[in-house]
Amino acid sequence: HPNAGLPNAFGEYDETPEQTAAFLKEFAESGLINITGGCCGTTPDHIRAIANAVKDIAPRQVPETVPACRLSGLEPFNIYDDSLFVNVGERTNVTGSKKFLRLIREENFAEALEVAQQQVEAGAQIIDINMDEGMLDSQNAMVHFLNLVASEPDISRVPIMIDSSKWEIIEAGLKCVQGKPVVNSISLKEGYDEFVEKARLCRQYGAAIIVMAFDEVGQADTAERKREICKRSYDILVNEVGFPAEDIIFDPNVFAVATGIEEHNNYAVDFIEATGWIKQNLPHAMISGGVSNVSFSFRGNEPVREAIHSVFLYHAIKQGMTMGIVNAGQMAIYDDIPTELKEAVEDVILNQNQGESGQAATEKLLEVAEKYRGQGGATKEAENLEWRNESVEKRLEYALVKGITTYIDQDTEEARLKSKRPLDVIEGPLMDGMNVVGDLFGSGKMFLPQVVKSARVMKQAVAWLNPYIEAEKTEGQSKGKVLMATVKGDVHDIGKNIVGVVLGCNGYDIVDLGVMVPCEKILQTAIDEKCDIIGLSGLI
Repeated sequence: HPNAGLPNAFGEYDETPEQTAAFLKEFAESGLINITGGCCGTTPDHIRAIANAVKDIAPRQVPETVPACRLSGLEPFNIYDDSLFVNVGERTNVTGSKKFLRLIREENFAEALEVAQQQVEAGAQIIDINMDEGMLDSQNAMVHFLNLVASEPDISRVPIMIDSSKWEIIEAGLKCVQGKPVVNSISLKEGYDEFVEKARLCRQYGAAIIVMAFDEVGQADTAERKREICKRSYDILVNEVGFPAEDIIFDPNVFAVATGIEEHNNYAVDFIEATGWIKQNLPHAMISGGVSNVSFSFRGNEPVREAIHSVFLYHAIKQGMTMGIVNAGQMAIYDDIPTELKEAVEDVILNQNQGESGQAATEKLLEVAEKYRGQGGATKEAENLEWRNESVEKRLEYALVKGITTYIDQDTEEARLKSKRPLDVIEGPLMDGMNVVGDLFGSGKMFLPQVVKSARVMKQAVAWLNPYIEAEKTEGQSKGKVLMATVKGDVHDIGKNIVGVVLGCNGYDIVDLGVMVPCEKILQTAIDEKCDIIGLSGLI
């Protein structure tokens, strides 16, 4: 429904009916539209000309789309049935972060925004924001913080999860958040009528929803109850409310294990089993959970908590867990957990080897846990320097897997001096290390925030080698011109940069457009530069 051209100096429109009709006929013949008309400046003559121009052209056929949860901040974020695990940053939650609570209480919103940005930089693909605290004006705090987030594109590019136990706070957030958010959460706790009303409001606001496994009787604490409540909720939402199944995210309740209470021993198993059942029986629905809850018994012992989170996620993701609320910057790699600790945690998570007392696994973990108290967890990994005694190849691999940049320049230089060409360092030990990272990530033993850290190490190593690679280049006939770009919606460029370096060293001219490049710019530049090849990059 176009205007009749742009207005002239007098605010009038000069485009004739024939001109407008010709433009729209071209759109229709190209299969771009299935309904058309006119707006400012068009007259009955314009509408008549348009109708005559398109009357014999078949309307555009609306394509079938793959079901997906299509969230967005400033950028789209789609979650498909087969997508990899999604990290939801947990540190912008006053109930889970003492630092964030202090900043909000002090109205130090500038530093509170830094917490959010750190989560995104560490690999959080969604950030959970919760202001539920008795001494806060929680509704005003939520609205004010969301408005500030909207002004920070480095944060607001990811979707927001509006987290509150109070509907008025959720609704206030929905009224000011941009993009398509997630509501955390609604449930059958207050009964059928209120559940349906809130679901319909969430639908009107265009939000996806987390549905707690909670009904009029209480929270589901067994696999059977989790299945029962999730099935009932799903049927109401899909069949009665008309809520898209792909926008439903179930939280079957993550409870603490190793509490010393025998009735709690199976909590992790119940969650994992319920996750598998939901994945198999409730089409397109997703599964989430507050991961830190499972390790609550070991608060204050970060290495053990990180090990519990890693083992729990390893098994839950295999059953179909879609996303989890985690500290994106502090996650242990499954294969790096010391064997004794991993075995003790596995027994607790899977409720096995409990012995006659029913608490043998818990007692064993308590005994092992004392060895790790005060060690600081994954964030202290760089302080363990035994790996510095390995060969330079192994040191580079370790640094890549652990995301340690402290020694990467000197190790890269040592590897360069051992190699015939600087490119050999990239194609040899650096790529070998990234292959280990890829294998760990693909098998669910490493998570996106850790891969982001690995990419930063790789980027720094390549940057160190670049001057030596450039110095080796000789003038000669080009083998071709390659345009490289990271597509719009993605800011990651390590893969693109590595390919560009390798191709450049092998006689190709590289045109690098950087990151977040729209399709139109890619195509136009390829035409203008007469490129032979277009190489596009995206993280996953």
